[in-house]
Amino acid sequence: MKNIRFILLVVLAAILVGCGTTKTVPITGRQQSLMVSDGEVLSLSTQQYQEFMKSAKLSTNATNTAMVKRVGEKLANAVTNYLRSNGMADDLQYYKWQFNLVQNNQVNAWCMPGGLICVYEGLLPVTQNEASLAIVLGHEIAHAVARHSAEQMSTQMKQQYGLQIGSAVASAMGVGATAQSIGQWALSQQFNFKNLKYSRNHESEADHLGLIFAAMAGYDPQVAVSFWQRMAAHTGSSQQSDIYSDHPSDATRIKQIQGWMPEALTYYKGNSSSSKSSTPSKSSKTSKTTKKSTTPQTTKTIHIKSK
Repeated sequence: MKNIRFILLVVLAAILVGCGTTKTVPITGRQQSLMVSDGEVLSLSTQQYQEFMKSAKLSTNATNTAMVKRVGEKLANAVTNYLRSNGMADDLQYYKWQFNLVQNNQVNAWCMPGGLICVYEGLLPVTQNEASLAIVLGHEIAHAVARHSAEQMSTQMKQQYGLQIGSAVASAMGVGATAQSIGQWALSQQFNFKNLKYSRNHESEADHLGLIFAAMAGYDPQVAVSFWQRMAAHTGSSQQSDIYSDHPSDATRIKQIQGWMPEALTYYKGNSSSSKSSTPSKSSKTSKTTKKSTTPQTTKTIHIKSK
């Protein structure tokens, strides 16, 4: 009887872990399994974004506010054109683009699912120019386009199921309560460590997509290197170890960006017209890369200030 129960539990675990919807990340072509829908995530993120903006103080600098909105809209138009041109027009219903500049000295920006973006005033002295701001906003938009929040939520749900099923399997096999507690603790620690790598992969994928989105919008992607060099100087963390961090080090980011630059340049036409920069030249090849402060829970941040 115990063997039968064990087999049934294993089958149940396989079903739970395997369920969900398979999506493809634009540009990279990476496959992802999601257990939450775009509509559910957008509803949650919209509520949280609205709550945050109620307490936030909008920037009173009209010039900088206009720049953030201008750059954001160019990027959003480029992404919209790309999705429409590549058979993903249905996804556009899940984007409610907003770009707000708020009074906060932190060097940071973040995006919630659906393209709800917030930029802190403290970021602008480091970006220094519109093109570098486009690199940052492209990165943030990429988190939304790649459904990173939904993917992380799905991963956490699967891990929780795994812990619950593991406990049930252990009980069915007659494992004692103490041994079960130790096993669950060890498994949860393993999950936490893996999640750091998942997060680093998402940050790298956002860098990759963001570089291309900026190029599509008519911004020179090559400014990304100097921007991240400034960030490294600002944070003093260019040589930090990646393995225990949820973000790649600045040195790793710069190296990866340099590797993606030839691809990004195929999307760059050297002008500010996003409609003319939404498709690569014939020489481009699609890459198949596998790839906190006062911020709301489902936010993805560029993490350009040490926490």
